[in-house]
Amino acid sequence: MTRLVVVGASLAGLRAVEAARKAGHEGPITLVGDEAHVPYDRPPLSKAYLDEGEPESTTFREESHLTGELGVELVLGRGATGLDTEAREVLVGDDRVPYDALVVATGARARTLPQGGDLAGVHALRTLDDAVAVRRELDRGVKVVVVGAGFIGSEVASGARKRGLDVTVVEALETPLVRACGEAPGHWIAGLHEKHGTRLLCGNGVAALHGSGRVEAVELADGTVLPADLVVAGIGAIPNTEWLEGSGVELDNGVVCDATLASSAPGVYAAGDVASWINPVFDRRQRLEHWTSAAEQGATAARNALDPTNPTAYRTVPYFWSDWYDVRIQFVGTPQADEVVLVDGDPEAGERWVALYRAGDRLVGALTVNGQTEVMKYRGKILKGAAWDDALAFAEQRQQARSVTTAG
Repeated sequence: MTRLVVVGASLAGLRAVEAARKAGHEGPITLVGDEAHVPYDRPPLSKAYLDEGEPESTTFREESHLTGELGVELVLGRGATGLDTEAREVLVGDDRVPYDALVVATGARARTLPQGGDLAGVHALRTLDDAVAVRRELDRGVKVVVVGAGFIGSEVASGARKRGLDVTVVEALETPLVRACGEAPGHWIAGLHEKHGTRLLCGNGVAALHGSGRVEAVELADGTVLPADLVVAGIGAIPNTEWLEGSGVELDNGVVCDATLASSAPGVYAAGDVASWINPVFDRRQRLEHWTSAAEQGATAARNALDPTNPTAYRTVPYFWSDWYDVRIQFVGTPQADEVVLVDGDPEAGERWVALYRAGDRLVGALTVNGQTEVMKYRGKILKGAAWDDALAFAEQRQQARSVTTAG
């Protein structure tokens, strides 16, 4: 009977386990995770979890559900340390966990500030334990410096400002979010900080952190010194692949996979933040750190691992969202484009707008701010390979329809 092992008690790992049972797999399943927690939801950790009041639980499934209804053997609080692809065994310390089919869902870890040392009050935010620590600091009413004006850092800044705290965001790039959204949209979105009383300093890096035991100040490259009781780094993530080195699994900014999420090693598939796969929608290799793709990839990887003779390619139009202050930012597609056009709204005047991304004669992306009724329509068009002119015509129709509704 096929033994399925999933390494990574993450969203992708959970969906892999659930999909295996839903597909009728009756063999043994083992879920290995380096954290002591059962799988939990990460996006709320930098959003609502930081708000005042008692936070809601982020746990997806209780342990009893996993071990009872799903019949999963849990190995938690002990991360995988190696992989023997010849013997088909996952190494967990001195133990060996045999597998016939393996899904790697070890995700990514937050980059940390090299200047942090052992100073208290310096954190990244990736895990539940990280969120608990940052929340405890915010409860003290601290002065906050966030390093990195990306989505995680900006969500932390937003949560701190909701509490009325003094917040400064430091960004090394001249324009935030250039890689995620492009030059102009990054500038437009960054303007939300100023509108809500958050100080944003761009084109400047961290030179040093000062303090005696606990952080007291952040010194920037230009000599500016910012008082700080709490420093949170939101400077990106690194895929957790070190345990796979020397295993024969090809690694390059994650686990290198084909369109079906199969790695270079027989029986080994990957899913979630750690998977670098060929997305047939764009015919391009991608590694996504998005909730939606992690969930979908986990399920696809498990089904393909259990039925390798009938694999399904994982094709998607990437989607992510981020909540800043009272604004929801949503993006579908890819920001790698020849042109970005604002088709609705005015970022300078209001907090609702839509921008579209063109590559050649195709629509490849859409960015909305408070455009929840729009974004998924564009996702569908991108999936169908919509022409750019058709996308512009559709945008004009949507804008006119909204104007009529507003006027009425």
